[in-house]
Amino acid sequence: MEQKQQHKMHTMKKKVLGFKIASNRSRLAFGILLAFFILMNFWMLSRIQDSGPVKGLKLRFLKSNSSTVSLPEELRKISKGKKPHKTAYARLLYKAAHALAENQYKSIEPKDLWLEPYHAVAASWQPCSDQRVWKPSEGNNGYIMVTANGGINQQRVAVCNIVAVARLLNATLVIPSFMFSSVWRDISQFGDIYQEDYFIDYMKPDIRIVKELPKQLKSLDLEAIGSVVTDVDIAKEAKPSFYLKYILPLLMKNRVVHFVGFGNRLASDPIPYHLQRLRCRCNFHALQFTPKIQATAALLIQRMRQNASHSGLLDENLVGSFAKSKGKIKKDFRYLGLHLRFEIDMVAHSLCDFGGGEEERKELEAYREIHFPGLTELKNTTKSPSPERLKADGLCPLMPEETVLMLAGLGFKRETRIFLAGAQIYGGKSRLKALTTLFPNMVTKENLLSSSEIQPFLNFSSQLAALDFITCTASDVFAMTDSGSQLSSLVSGYRVYYGGGKMPTIRPNKRRLADIFLKNNTIEWKMFETRIRKAVRQNKRVFARPVGRSVYRYPRCSECMCNTQEATLHIRPR
Repeated sequence: MEQKQQHKMHTMKKKVLGFKIASNRSRLAFGILLAFFILMNFWMLSRIQDSGPVKGLKLRFLKSNSSTVSLPEELRKISKGKKPHKTAYARLLYKAAHALAENQYKSIEPKDLWLEPYHAVAASWQPCSDQRVWKPSEGNNGYIMVTANGGINQQRVAVCNIVAVARLLNATLVIPSFMFSSVWRDISQFGDIYQEDYFIDYMKPDIRIVKELPKQLKSLDLEAIGSVVTDVDIAKEAKPSFYLKYILPLLMKNRVVHFVGFGNRLASDPIPYHLQRLRCRCNFHALQFTPKIQATAALLIQRMRQNASHSGLLDENLVGSFAKSKGKIKKDFRYLGLHLRFEIDMVAHSLCDFGGGEEERKELEAYREIHFPGLTELKNTTKSPSPERLKADGLCPLMPEETVLMLAGLGFKRETRIFLAGAQIYGGKSRLKALTTLFPNMVTKENLLSSSEIQPFLNFSSQLAALDFITCTASDVFAMTDSGSQLSSLVSGYRVYYGGGKMPTIRPNKRRLADIFLKNNTIEWKMFETRIRKAVRQNKRVFARPVGRSVYRYPRCSECMCNTQEATLHIRPR
C-alpha cells in the first residue's frame, strides 16, 4: 500500500515538474516574441530619430527649406514624460510605428484597402464621350489663338475649354501655346508634351485645328485692333452666352481673336449637352502624351511593379504602345500613388500653422509678400481666420506627418511600395523623415530613373509633372492629400473614366481628419484606425457629377459616361 502511495506521489511530482517546464517554455516563447516586437519597434523609432538616410533608399530631393519640425526632439520629450508639440503628432507616430512593426509579418489587410468598395455601382458607368452625333465644324468664322497660363494641369483644362469655345463660335483653332511662368520656368510648348498630329486628327470630326495662322493674318497687330482678350476681360466660369454676345462679333470683325492667359474661363454649367461631351472627349481621348514622355513613364510604371510581366488596367490609355500585354497584376506587385501637395506655394497660400514656430512664420510671410501680396494684406486684418479655425474647417493641406498617420491607420503595410508625386516638399527631407521611415519603400521618379533617363526632362517642370501624372494614374490605389489640387483632380477623374470601378482613390475629408488629429494626446490606436477608415470610406461613395462641378474631375455624367445599368447612386449631399 505504502509502495503504491509512493509511486502515485512520484507520478504527481513528475506531472507538476512537466507542467512547470511547459509553463516555463511558454513564458520563454512569449518573452522572446515580446522582445522581438520591442526590438523591432525600438529599431523603427530609432530610424526616425536618426538623421541619416534610410538604408537602401537614396532620396534626392531638391533644395530643402529651412523650417522643419524636429521629430527626434518630440520623441525625446515623450520618453521624458513631457507633453509633445501639438502639431508634431509624436505620440501617434510612436503608436503607428509599433502597429506597423506588429503587422509586418501578417498578410491580412482591410478587405477593401486595394478595392473600390462600391464596385458594382462604379462599374455601371462606362466611357462614351468618344461618341459623336454632329457634323464637323467648318471653322469659317475666323481663327482662335490661345496662350494658356499655369502649370501642365491648368494648361490641360484650358486646352479642353478652348476646344469647346472654338466649336461654339464655329472657329478654327490654332494649336495652343503655353505661357512662360516665372514660377514654373518651363519653356515647353504643346508639341513638347502632347502629340500634335494626333490631337488635330482626333478633333477633326469636331473642330478644325491648324498649326499656325494664315500668312495674311500673321502681320496683324492684334492688340492694336482689339483682338487680344485677357482673363481680366472674361469673368471666371463665363457662360457660353458671354462668348456668343461679346467674342463672336469681335471674331467676325477681325477674323482672329487671341486669348492670353486663358485659364478657367468657361463655366461647368449650364453648357449644351454635346459641347460638354466635347470637353470630355478632348481631355480623355484627344490629349495623348508624346512618345518621349510615354516611354519614360512606362519605365516608371514597370519599375514600380518590379518588372511584372503584365500591365495594369490603364497602362495602354496612358503610355500607348509602350504598355506591356494586359493581365492581372499580382498583389505583390501593386503600388500606391501618392500626391503630397506640400510645396511652399501651397503652404504659404493656406495661411495655416505647420508647427515650425517663429522661423516658419517669418519664412512664409516673406514668401507671401512676394507671391501673394493680397494675402499679406488680408492677414493683417481682422477678417483673416485663425490657423486653428482654418484647420478645423479642413482648409489646411495635410502635413507629411498627418499623411503617414492616415496611411498607417488605413492599414497599409510597412513594405507597401509608394510612388510620391510632386515637386519640392516644404521642409525637404527632414519633413519627410517620418514618412520615409515608417514606409521605407517610398520612391520618386528621381529614384527610379537613372541620371541619363531623367536628364532630357530636367528644367522642364511640365514634362516632369506629366511623368507624375501618368505614374499616379496607373497606380493600383491613388491617395491625394488635397482634393483641391489640379493634378489630383485630373488623376482621379481619369481613373474614374477608364477604371471600370476597379481603380480606388483615397480622397480624405480634411475637416473630419482634423477632428481626429486634434485628439492626438488621448486617442488610442485602435480607435484612431476605426475613425480614419470610416472617414475615408465615406468619401469613396459613388455619385453622379454635382451641378457646377468639373467634368474633368467628376466624369460620371451622361455627357461623359454612359450608365449601363439603372444603379442606385450614393449621391453626396451638397
